[in-house]
Amino acid sequence: MTNPFNNGEENQEKSSEISTDADVIAEEKTEEKQESEEVSDDLQSKYDTLNNQYIRLAADFDNYRKRQAQERESLLKYGAENTLKKLLEVLDNFERGEKANETVEDCEKLKESFNLLHKQLFDVMTKSGLEVIEAEGKEFDPNYHEAVMQTPTSDYPEHTIIAELQKGYKMGDRVLRPALVNVATAEG
Repeated sequence: MTNPFNNGEENQEKSSEISTDADVIAEEKTEEKQESEEVSDDLQSKYDTLNNQYIRLAADFDNYRKRQAQERESLLKYGAENTLKKLLEVLDNFERGEKANETVEDCEKLKESFNLLHKQLFDVMTKSGLEVIEAEGKEFDPNYHEAVMQTPTSDYPEHTIIAELQKGYKMGDRVLRPALVNVATAEG
């Protein structure tokens, strides 16, 4: 027979063991919860840092874009400033020549003044990047020449430019105005 009094003590021991196990489980859950919160806080901190960096980067890029647009606008507006300053000297010389022409009776002096002004203007333009498109004696190139005449001849090879009717100009690789030319064709 079992002692009914012992049974109570056994139950008490079992009860205290269960409560101890429950305390351990509760403690483990609390530790897991704290670790989870720490990981969550760490992730939130990293997220906030990255988000702030992204916002700053986006703002920096927006400022850069606006600055580039202003510089582009400024270039378009004032890009010809240096060229125009150089052309002012030519304009001044035209005005001086105009005043001098009122009293000049010698055509040679007038011709010499005109040639000097032409050379000065051409020099300013070539320093600014203007280039003459070579035409006469060259092979016709539709990228640089515009054929306005064709002359059948045996004196020149076919597609050779016989005469330049109007000079063509380019700036770098961009054609400003094609040369107007007369092109040789086969007789026949």
